[in-house]
Amino acid sequence: MKSNKSYTKRLKVSKNGKITARKPGQNHFNAKESRRAQMNKRRAVAIHMSNKTIARFLS
Repeated sequence: MKSNKSYTKRLKVSKNGKITARKPGQNHFNAKESRRAQMNKRRAVAIHMSNKTIARFLS
């Protein structure tokens, strides 16, 4: 099976092996949101995947 390179480029593996990614939905239409909502979207989120899924995206 081919790995999904477009999604792989959005992931980052931390020093301890956690997989993090940016929250979706923050490219545009953010002017209407409160400042708190905008800042919450800036945080990276830890993603929980099975070993099979990790092998697919990070190979």
